[in-house]
Amino acid sequence: MPANDRYGTSVPYVSGTEGYAAFRIPAVVATPAGTLLAFAEGRRAGPADTGDIDTVVRRSTDGGRTWGPLRVVAAGGGDTIGNPTPVLASTGRVVLLTTGNAGTASEAQILRGEVSAARSRRVQVRYADHDGTAWTPPRDITDAVKLAGWHWYATGPGHAIRLAHGPHAGRLVAAANHSAEADPSREAEADHDREADQPTGARYGGHCLYSDDDGATWHVGYRADEPDGYVNANETAVAQLPDGRLYVNTRNQNGTAPGNRADGYSRDGGQTLVAPLCPRVDLTGPIVQGSLLAPSAPGAPLLYAGPADPAARAAMTLRASRDAGATWRPVRELSRLPAAYSDLVELDADTIGVLYETGSAGPYEAIAFQRVDLRELS
Repeated sequence: MPANDRYGTSVPYVSGTEGYAAFRIPAVVATPAGTLLAFAEGRRAGPADTGDIDTVVRRSTDGGRTWGPLRVVAAGGGDTIGNPTPVLASTGRVVLLTTGNAGTASEAQILRGEVSAARSRRVQVRYADHDGTAWTPPRDITDAVKLAGWHWYATGPGHAIRLAHGPHAGRLVAAANHSAEADPSREAEADHDREADQPTGARYGGHCLYSDDDGATWHVGYRADEPDGYVNANETAVAQLPDGRLYVNTRNQNGTAPGNRADGYSRDGGQTLVAPLCPRVDLTGPIVQGSLLAPSAPGAPLLYAGPADPAARAAMTLRASRDAGATWRPVRELSRLPAAYSDLVELDADTIGVLYETGSAGPYEAIAFQRVDLRELS
């Protein structure tokens, strides 16, 4: 579908088409040739997180104005393979992390440890050369990245990053999340994006993965899973600041802290956090995933995309920070319609793109791509 204008909107995914009842969980990267790869979960039976789910991709060679045919990167075959987390290696090769489980296993069952290791959450990595067209078979890296006691596990969602400067330049860093042991004394308030039978007391934590060899081997970096339940880190995004630090921003999944977001910093390329994640009450919005981008243009602000309606998944809004995430201000409301997950990508020195879930009656009707003039945000 073509875009409306130079800074308009296209729609690479429409739920109820091409054999999929729903498309969710967007992620996007640009190859060195400028080709956009827009990933999503193709959910065959409906919008639920469990079931027959493939990881799919569409390519755009004109900056997101039009999109090529859908291609299945990872076929679930009745199981779930999703949470696409792409990043470019130093060679230009596309590295893609995904996480999957048996299609019959619910998140609640996994959280309770009722699913065998072989059928529970497993992490895979794939690579694509030739401008993202030729994919290698998957390689399972679960044993290297999923620690004992972590029943739930998820990569991303959204793009990972390659560090551009500092002592760890070239390192790949991917945000991820896991479950900590449940505390039966706490009652978790399940939101509508979680399984209805999520166990009470379920507690989540965040961490990152890093690779210093272009995605050949992966290691667990920082861990943010403090037992007090103040901030329950969940789906997380990461960006590198001009001073070399990493800025981490996470969904606070039913923690007792005020607001639904939290953030923090790393000075060692993601291996540790400077301090525990701190709640952010100024990033208003529902409990939902959010995305980050640190554009390479000199003087460009750090950007955050996510729904801004505090009571519902709606009003996809770009917010900007000129002080490394210390304060944020809204700079562009992309839509007042229902909206949920998103990802951000730099198209050129003057343009960024936002890939996000949206619809007229609900946020999971389509995944749209909107081009935005970066200069207007500055």
